[in-house]
Amino acid sequence: MLSRFEQFTFMISGIYRSIQKIEREEMDKYGLKGGYAQHLAAMARHPEGLTAAQLCEICDLDKAAVSRSLTEMEQRGLLERDMTAGAYRAKLRLTSTGREAADYVRKKACAAVEAAGKNLSDGDRAVLYTALESIAGQLQTIAKEGLPD
Repeated sequence: MLSRFEQFTFMISGIYRSIQKIEREEMDKYGLKGGYAQHLAAMARHPEGLTAAQLCEICDLDKAAVSRSLTEMEQRGLLERDMTAGAYRAKLRLTSTGREAADYVRKKACAAVEAAGKNLSDGDRAVLYTALESIAGQLQTIAKEGLPD
């Protein structure tokens, strides 16, 4: 019998691997890496634009990884930089091609979440998200402060 720790980590890891695989397969259609789906989704939620630092915070990724993806996305015509505030504070906005890609990502993400949760009632879903939010918050605290004695 698996311990709670093993069961929890195996399930979360499996969910994450599945999400990554779906992202890779769907973003491959745009010639992009799977992780860029998160960037497109975040930028679509902020049509006024985001700085690279804001995108790092929203996506919880390091600056180097975000910088590489933004450079590639810009080269592919998915985003543009508003340099009026300077290079460091430049606002990044999706181009029309980028908005099309973000819309595609949103539709596919909604379809994936709907299919994955098809056996859950609304009540089950509410409990699941409440539990996940609680666990995520507690784990973030533990990661910052360490395990209690």
